[in-house]
Amino acid sequence: MTGPDSEPADGWVEANHRFLTAALDAVRCCVSGEDDHDAALRRDNLAAVMPAPPALDGIAAAFGLSGFERAVLLLCAGVELDTAVARACATAHGDPDRPYATFSLAMATLPDSHWSATTPTAQLRRWHLVELAHPEVPTASPLRIDERVLHALTGIAYLDPRIEVLAEPLISPPALSLALRAAADRVVACWAAPGDRRVRLSGRQPGDLRAVVSAASIDLGLQPVCLRAADLPAAPDERDLLARLCDRETALSGRSWLIEVGDEGGHAAAELAVRLRAPVALVSRAPLDRAGSLTSVEVAPADAGERRTAWRSAVGPMRGLNGWVDRIAGQFDLGLSGIAEVASEISEPWDAEAGFLLWDACRRYSRGDLDDLTQRIVSRPGWDDLVLPAPQLELLHQIAMHVRHQLLVLEEWGFATRTARGSGVAALFAGPSGTGKTFAAEVLAADLALDLHRVDLSQVVSKYIGETEKNLRRIFDAAEAGGAVLLFDEADALFGKRSEVKDSHDRYANIEVSYLLQRMETYRGLAILTTNLKSALDSAFLRRLRFMVPFPFPDAAGRAQIWRRIFPPQLPTDGLDAGKLARLTIAGGTIRNIALSAAFLAADAGKPVRMTHILSAARTEYAKLERPLTDAEVAGWTT
Repeated sequence: MTGPDSEPADGWVEANHRFLTAALDAVRCCVSGEDDHDAALRRDNLAAVMPAPPALDGIAAAFGLSGFERAVLLLCAGVELDTAVARACATAHGDPDRPYATFSLAMATLPDSHWSATTPTAQLRRWHLVELAHPEVPTASPLRIDERVLHALTGIAYLDPRIEVLAEPLISPPALSLALRAAADRVVACWAAPGDRRVRLSGRQPGDLRAVVSAASIDLGLQPVCLRAADLPAAPDERDLLARLCDRETALSGRSWLIEVGDEGGHAAAELAVRLRAPVALVSRAPLDRAGSLTSVEVAPADAGERRTAWRSAVGPMRGLNGWVDRIAGQFDLGLSGIAEVASEISEPWDAEAGFLLWDACRRYSRGDLDDLTQRIVSRPGWDDLVLPAPQLELLHQIAMHVRHQLLVLEEWGFATRTARGSGVAALFAGPSGTGKTFAAEVLAADLALDLHRVDLSQVVSKYIGETEKNLRRIFDAAEAGGAVLLFDEADALFGKRSEVKDSHDRYANIEVSYLLQRMETYRGLAILTTNLKSALDSAFLRRLRFMVPFPFPDAAGRAQIWRRIFPPQLPTDGLDAGKLARLTIAGGTIRNIALSAAFLAADAGKPVRMTHILSAARTEYAKLERPLTDAEVAGWTT
C-alpha cells in the first residue's frame, strides 16, 4: 500500500512530497559524485517523522526491491520530476543530449549495484516498474519509469488505464443473507491465508456473487475490480501482461479481482486467474472444470423465505403492497442484490398501483440475456379470445393455478419435501398446426402477468456433441430469475422415439432429451412443449410431464366461434356470416391469416370487410397450403 492507513491523507501526501524531494537530492548526489551524507540524513529524518511510511518504502517492500533496485527506481523518477537529476545524468554521460538514466550509469554511480537487477526476470522489469526504450541494448538504453508507478511514488492512486478500459464498477453490496455471508467468509479465509489466494465462486445469481466478492474485499480492506471474461485479450502474452499489471495494482493500491465468466471466455479467464498472485475470484454460474486447482466456493440461491425477507426489508411498510411481496418473492429469483436494485427504482409515494409497478419492474430486470436467446412474444390475448372445448380450457386453467400457487403449496404447505422431482410445471400441447397451441401459451402468460419466450428447438438442437445441452442450459439459466413462460416449439426435433444406442451421437441425443426434461422439472416457471405429432413422442418422456393438453382440429361450431371472435370490435364489417365462414375446414391459425388479409383488402378498397374480401383472401391462403377451395365451402358467399 502506498498511502497511510490511519492519518489524514493530506498530511501524509505533503510529508511524502518532502521526503521524495530529499530522496531525489540524495540520489542526485550519488550520480554527480558528491557527498550524499547530508542529503541522506535529511531524507531519513523526514521519513522517521512521517505519519505513515513513504510511498517509496511501500513500493520497495511490496515488490521486494533490493537497495540498488530501489535507488534505480528513484533515479528514473528523478529524471521525470527534478531537472537537477536529469542534468546530473547528462553530465555523467558526458553528453547534454542524454539527460536520462541507464543501467550502465546506475551500475557505475549507485551503491550496492548488482547485474541481476538488469535482467527481464528481476523485479524492476518483471513488474514493469521501469521500461527499456531499446531492449536490444539493455545497459545503454534509456530507462523510463512507468507512469502509473511514478504517480504512486508521489502518493497518487488510480487504476492503471490498461486495466480500467476492461473493468466494470462494483456497487456496494446489500446486507448479506446467512448463505452469502458464509460464502464471503470462505473467500476471506482463502484470501487472508498465506500462499494461494485464488478461488472459483459459482452460483445462479451473478449479482449475489459480486456482492460476496465485494463483502470479502471490504473485510480485508481491498478495492474490488470486476473484469469480464469476454473482454480479456485473446493472445497469451497479452494475458500474461494483464496478469502482471493486476498483481502490480494489488501491490500499489490493494486491489482484489473478480473475473466474471459468461457463456464464453472460460479458458482465458481461468488462465488469467491461475497466473495471478493477487486475491482473485473466478465467478461463473457453474463451477469451471478447467479451474480445478482453485479453491471452490459454491453459493446456493436464496430460498423463497430469504427472498421474502429481503423484499420486506427493501420496500418497508409501503402502502399498496399487501400480498404482493409474497407473490413477487415466490415468482422472481433476482438474488438479494437484484431485489435491492429493483426496489430502489420504484419511487415513492407508493399507492394502489405499487404492486403492479413492482411486478413489472421485476419482469424487466429478470429478462437479462433471455431476449438474446429466445423470441419474446408480446401480444396479450385473454381467455375470451381462446376457442377450445371445455376439457382443454379446464386443463389450461389448472396449469395457471399450479403456477400461481406453487409457493404456497410446495414451500409453505410442505409438498416440496414429499416429491423427489422438482417443482416445475411442465406441459405438452399436442395437436395439428394452427389449432391454438401457441395462442394458448400467450393466454396463460397474459393471465399470469409473465413474459412468454418462444424457443425453436429445431434451432437449439445441434449436430455437435454436447452443444444442444449447452444451448438449453443457457436458456434455462437466463430464464430462472423471472420464471418466464418458456414455449419450446417443434418438440419433435428432440423428442422423437428414444433411439436405439448405436453410436455416441445416439447416446448424446438421449442425454440431451433427459437434460431438457430434468431442467423442465426443476424450472420454477412454466415450460411448455408443443408438437404436431404426439405419437412421435416416447411415452416414457410423456409421463414426466405434469400436464398434457390435446388441441383438436376445430369442428364447425368451433370454427364459427373463432370467426365471430377473430375481428376486432372497431373493425368495420358488412354482411359477414360466421356460419357460412365455418364451412372452411381450416384451423384457427389459418382463420387468423385469412381475416388479416381480408382486412387489408378492405382497407385498400376503402370499404368494410365483406364476404368477397374473405373469399379473395381464402383463395390466396388455400393456394399457399396447396389445397383446393371447394364450391361446397364457399357456396352462397356472394349471393
